[in-house]
Amino acid sequence: MRRRTQAREYALQIVYQLDIVGVSIAGILKRFWEEQKVSQDIQDFSEELVKGTWKNLDHIDKLITKYSEHWNLERMAVIDRSILRLAAYEILYRYDIPPKVSINEAVEISRKYSTPDSSKFINGILDKLISHRKDLFNENKASNNEE
Repeated sequence: MRRRTQAREYALQIVYQLDIVGVSIAGILKRFWEEQKVSQDIQDFSEELVKGTWKNLDHIDKLITKYSEHWNLERMAVIDRSILRLAAYEILYRYDIPPKVSINEAVEISRKYSTPDSSKFINGILDKLISHRKDLFNENKASNNEE
């Protein structure tokens, strides 16, 4: 398994726990890494994804709700919601990661951890987020040119 894929799977497990248990990130991270023996680069990337997702959770959740059409977050399976949140963070905030990579990874992870229909659901929402990212980029570019 590729290192970043493995890091994303660990990040998914952590975000899932945060969603279910609702305790502090620091507490979950400490316990999680005590049980997992992984290289530092995998741990670092996982933690970047988790912390970034959780820091921007309100914005991410609003956009997921907007683009999921007739689905609210509470109705989604926790695993699907967690996958969407992590991939949305990558698409919206991690410009060093191509959006298509984030989507492909999320779809593959959903095939492994969720239902067969989940991958289509996740792919559809994340595709819409790419359009939102392009709109934000164009808006930022236009406002920078006006200055």
